[in-house]
Amino acid sequence: MLQKAKEESLEEGTSNLPQNFGDVLLEKETTDEKIRSWLAMKRNEGVSDEDIREWWNMHDLERRILLSFDDVSRFNRFFKSGEEDRGDEEETARAGREFFPVYGDPNEPSHTAGDDRPLPYELRNRVDRYLEKKAQTDPEGCKRQIEKSSTFNAFIRKEIRKGNI
Repeated sequence: MLQKAKEESLEEGTSNLPQNFGDVLLEKETTDEKIRSWLAMKRNEGVSDEDIREWWNMHDLERRILLSFDDVSRFNRFFKSGEEDRGDEEETARAGREFFPVYGDPNEPSHTAGDDRPLPYELRNRVDRYLEKKAQTDPEGCKRQIEKSSTFNAFIRKEIRKGNI
């Protein structure tokens, strides 16, 4: 996993980002229109300055490994649930979107739209903290709320709009 993360980081040219890259982005936002526009899109999705700092101040390898762990967790949960017998790849992807957050570029064309679109990566840590809290205080209620939503991401967006996340 680490080797793959290193290779991707080198290929994408992000291996030399400074450890405080989130602070750099927020500082340059005032003078760089491209960064200002990019961060405005993130904020429209519910991302805060603290989310930007927390996510982008991590080392690039740390971010990549966290996302790889997310993928492994989804994969393991999927196979433990017996879903592998479905055989339909689109149905499998849909089932995964119902029970797990999907992160990526919300504006990138994909098989989802509206509130089902990918969440910005910067929300990952805040979403995790929220879910940990809900798991401790009201796991059944949280599960019911998720089941009422078209996807896990739709549930998260609804909770952000309510001010719960």
